[in-house]
Amino acid sequence: MKPIAKSSKLDNVCYDIRGPVLDKAKQMEDEGHKIIRLNIGNVAAFGLEPPDEIVQDMIRNLPTQVAAGYTDSKGLFAPRKAVVHYTQEKHIQGVTVDDVYLGNGASELITMSMNALLNAGDEILVPAPDYPLWTASVALSGGTPVHYLCDEGADWFPDLDDIRRKITPNTRGIVIINPNNPTGALYSDALLKDLVEIARQHGLIIFADEIYDKTLYDGHTHTSIASLAGDVLCLSFNGLSKNYRSCGYRAGWMVVSGDKRHARGYIEGLNMLASMRLCANTPGQLAIQTALGGYQSIKDLVAPGGRLARQRDLAYNLLTQIPGISVVKPKGALYMFPRLDPKMYPIADDQQFAYELLAEEKLLIVQGTGFNWPTPDHFRLVFLPNSDDLAEAIGRIDRFLSHYRKRHAV
Repeated sequence: MKPIAKSSKLDNVCYDIRGPVLDKAKQMEDEGHKIIRLNIGNVAAFGLEPPDEIVQDMIRNLPTQVAAGYTDSKGLFAPRKAVVHYTQEKHIQGVTVDDVYLGNGASELITMSMNALLNAGDEILVPAPDYPLWTASVALSGGTPVHYLCDEGADWFPDLDDIRRKITPNTRGIVIINPNNPTGALYSDALLKDLVEIARQHGLIIFADEIYDKTLYDGHTHTSIASLAGDVLCLSFNGLSKNYRSCGYRAGWMVVSGDKRHARGYIEGLNMLASMRLCANTPGQLAIQTALGGYQSIKDLVAPGGRLARQRDLAYNLLTQIPGISVVKPKGALYMFPRLDPKMYPIADDQQFAYELLAEEKLLIVQGTGFNWPTPDHFRLVFLPNSDDLAEAIGRIDRFLSHYRKRHAV
């Protein structure tokens, strides 16, 4: 029989967070090995549960007719209104209920925002390193992802000159991930204003991924770039997955703000795609209003002495004690992006490096090139395990790297 091939649209699409190394880890688990997984920010897998009030609200609503039926294609009125109130708290001007789209997580809405916009040859500026869904969504939508560099020596801030060099007549928009996944960087207001000015000068749409906007450490605060971009079209993405430990509820939102006068066609496309998927899952929608209006327990987790803050500090301290590893301490999110000194660790293929770490130490990480970082000298570490498990995991990394140095000693 003739082989059935995958679509050519997928040729430039990858998602290594759940890629080949994970497949190998699953195979090893099937063979009886116990794997420590530091590859994905699935908070529930590490015992971080959603707030009780969200769970109870979902339970109460599940038997109702509301939860069982389709909603408006953009979502129920009450949770969309709650998102409007949230944008007001974030000082984003002029948002109405009609500007809010609810989705099966922010991921669905990211892909929708690209599908509605891009034609062949259109370009979107995406950070390197990035959350790879952005690169994949641009490519799958027929566009071309163009990666601008973030500068590790400047707290992983975007390199503004590199952004300017990469803008062409085909550039349609720029993706800003803040707080950043995978680096944990948090952008200053001054940097955000510079990014808005670049978008303003070149007529670019801003796509703002702010899913970690409450997962902040050391008293830092987050500024939504849309609050600084009243005259620039901006699409902001957020949801319950991380700040409210509700990954599986698949409850996210997208807010269209700024200058919408010249975007009627694009918004029509967004509405069409929202209608085609009928609606986001209704039980997940019903959790949004309660989450946004309830006690913000994420503050306890990230405060000094809170579980996430302790684990971040522990991971940072242990990693930076390993010879040849340097790390920019994260100010937000759930990850860090350590650098391996190429002189001590001459890695030619960092996916192979991840395979070897998995095989020798039963530890799963994601290689840096999986986040579209151009050189094989980084990896992403998730610091969600409790302190004992995290110390054990980093101890395994230390042991593996010690052997690696000896094998590759000049």
